[in-house]
Amino acid sequence: MGTWFGCALPDDFGDAPAELRFAKESVALIDKNHRAYLSFTGPDRVRYLNAILTNNIKDLSAGHGNVSLLLNPQGHILAEIETYAFAEKLFCVSYAMIRGELIEWLDKYIIMDDVTLTDETARYGTLALEGPKAAAVVRDVAGADIGPFAELSSHEGAVNAIPCRIVKRSPGGVAGAEFVVERESLQELWQILLAAARKQGGGAMGYTALSARRLELSVPWFGYDFGEKQIPHEAGLQDSHISYTKGCYTGQEIVERVRSRGQVNRRRVELVLAGDVVPEAGAVLTADGKEVGHVTRAAKTCDPPRIIGMGYVRRESSAPGTVLQWANGTATVLPFPV
Repeated sequence: MGTWFGCALPDDFGDAPAELRFAKESVALIDKNHRAYLSFTGPDRVRYLNAILTNNIKDLSAGHGNVSLLLNPQGHILAEIETYAFAEKLFCVSYAMIRGELIEWLDKYIIMDDVTLTDETARYGTLALEGPKAAAVVRDVAGADIGPFAELSSHEGAVNAIPCRIVKRSPGGVAGAEFVVERESLQELWQILLAAARKQGGGAMGYTALSARRLELSVPWFGYDFGEKQIPHEAGLQDSHISYTKGCYTGQEIVERVRSRGQVNRRRVELVLAGDVVPEAGAVLTADGKEVGHVTRAAKTCDPPRIIGMGYVRRESSAPGTVLQWANGTATVLPFPV
């Protein structure tokens, strides 16, 4: 066990390289119980969230979701939030490590709006399947064909009479699913999904392998690769987390200013690092003896075997192919994705 996203989660289940192969070649089962769950009810819920989040909430149809950022007035990232629309509520998913602050931030904006915020973190949990055989496992255990489902769409379902919501999520473009269930059903659901994954040659994956897989897919993690020190364009989230047609929201002025300027002084990059040592978060990157950035996260991968990472570097040192130095060797900037 280890600490990931501020929660106790498995580092590995005994063989991190094999677990990484599950996600790439068969199917991996992942414990995603590092999340906060908040629901919003009331007639003004859509207008309220649309006015504070960066993505378009008002046009979400029932059963569909998107991912947004919550920014402060200076444009810095306070939270990453998924929002799902349902007939009588909006359901938001974020991170348990910021749950208290997030509720305070969100509650602060409820002034004249008829909105009720309910913390449902203690009620729900999430388990996920990903990999090329994930869809087959979902079909086996839940009778659902997730292939035609829209990305981040939520569907009512059941696994062995355990009610759940099945959310389609496709890391690297490969269809996978998350199962959102009542917390008391998590252990039973884990055993069912694990047995089904093993039938397909897969198994459970810990966060050592998951971190490496997300780096391979160029997926940054909130709290690791972006947060309060960054604005969206620095973190490379301007195309995935922001709507430029939805109207005003908190921090929009900064986002639009950076967008019109067309550049930032530093940006998130992917790196391949020479040697056998995995740098720790914060490892300094230099060019010609001058500090130009730092590493946010790094991991060993096995296909091909190498060390890859993410970091922030100054704009003039961010071009693919740029060779930087760190304490134990070189770090070469890679194009997205790796």
